[in-house]
Amino acid sequence: MHLVGTVSAWMIPMIIVITLVYATFKRVSAYDHFVEGGKEGISIAVSIIPYLVGMLVAISIFRASGLIELLIHFISPIFNFLGIPTEIAPIAIVRPISGNAALGMTNDLLKEHGADSLIGRLASAIHASSDTTFYVLTVYFGAVGIKKMGDSVKIALIGDLIGIIASILIVMFFWK
Repeated sequence: MHLVGTVSAWMIPMIIVITLVYATFKRVSAYDHFVEGGKEGISIAVSIIPYLVGMLVAISIFRASGLIELLIHFISPIFNFLGIPTEIAPIAIVRPISGNAALGMTNDLLKEHGADSLIGRLASAIHASSDTTFYVLTVYFGAVGIKKMGDSVKIALIGDLIGIIASILIVMFFWK
């Protein structure tokens, strides 16, 4: 375990040193390229602000509308029928929408049930199996100016669903 900690502590400094040595070997001005990349990063950050604001407003409306609770109400009987703890249903629904909310739910379940419980393992696996789809699509598509995201959203949500199902199946197979 000590070796992993040592390697982790030295990984980023080593990447920086290797990059600088390589740039020197290739006779490239690393500092000028770094500054140019910083300028480009700032302009991209400013250009995606409207997309981020729009996404945050849409998420707030989704939460305030009560639609999440309605979805949980419809999913819970399916979970009960399949023998899956219903406590993890909110994480499965919220994870593609809000990473912070899903992390809070996961943390609450871990505190209540423990990390080694079936619910704790399911919550952790579901949380790790997908990404905050709407945030990712908003940031990346907004950065490059893509406005039509319909098919990408569908495919990303299908990927999230597959990740959630696979997480549940794997955890239930190994730890139930």
